[in-house]
Amino acid sequence: MSTNAGGLNVLRYGNIRDLVLGLEVVLPNGRVWNGLKRLRKDNTGYDLKHLYIGGEGTLGIITAAVCKLFRNPEDVQTAFVAPRDLDAALEVLARARNGSGNRVTRFELICRQPLASAIQFIEGVRDPLDTLYQEYALIEFSGARANSGMQEAMEKMLPDGFECGEIVDAALAQSDAQRADFWKIREAIVEAQEREGGSIKHDVSAPVSSIPKFIRIANLAITELIPGDHPVVFGHCGDGNIHYNIAQPIGSDKQAFLDHRDNITKTVYDIVVDLRGSFRAEHGIGQLKLAEMSRYKDQLELDLMRKLKGVLDPDGIMNPGKML
Repeated sequence: MSTNAGGLNVLRYGNIRDLVLGLEVVLPNGRVWNGLKRLRKDNTGYDLKHLYIGGEGTLGIITAAVCKLFRNPEDVQTAFVAPRDLDAALEVLARARNGSGNRVTRFELICRQPLASAIQFIEGVRDPLDTLYQEYALIEFSGARANSGMQEAMEKMLPDGFECGEIVDAALAQSDAQRADFWKIREAIVEAQEREGGSIKHDVSAPVSSIPKFIRIANLAITELIPGDHPVVFGHCGDGNIHYNIAQPIGSDKQAFLDHRDNITKTVYDIVVDLRGSFRAEHGIGQLKLAEMSRYKDQLELDLMRKLKGVLDPDGIMNPGKML
């Protein structure tokens, strides 16, 4: 909760910030704030819990929480889709949300390079479609109750997408085992990067409508910096979160490649911020991104954050050296 964590299901359920109703927090002076409310509505002043959700422990320590809970879905339908191109991926997302009654739980964009790496380095991972494509979308619908219409919604959405030219190929999971195979591809991408060699990673977010533009601009800019580079692009496209990583060129020296980290990272961050995105999507600031926090965060916001820190933790004892 202190990092406002998010992941594959944010599209449907939201980040931690969207799921917490109340908190108990130990403050720097030792007092305990009991804010363990179960209310969906409470307009009685500042909503203090949001100071601590995403606060990375710099204002207090969360010791208890009241959370929203959701019924485990019983009707789950999963498809691996090849959109026409990056722009069409967003068209498919819109079609999926509309066709499912806004019950898209996951919508993952996976470009060819990370998929190829997963196939090469991780046992049991194979191409989900017979033909190779440059972009894929891994889509999942879920309904709370069995036979809630998700299969029918998926089986209508896919051919409609074909007919409109948004989708050029697709495979619909026919069993839990096939569904697990699809998600194994997504999970294997991270492990494959470690086996492939040097990797410079970026966890960024952009307005969903700007994702294709961001990827295209970043790919061109990085290729100019590092000829022969391998952009490893994937992520939670449905909520705007993209993992834009760079793998070292084949045959190059790992350390020589990693020495370009600062230039590559600044290039990627400059592009995403210029598109009104964020240089950190779901992993926070910690110590490693302090310089970027000063460079990209609005100075008024930083001033307000420092003032809050000074009032709530005047001795600077809560997670010192982090975030600010």
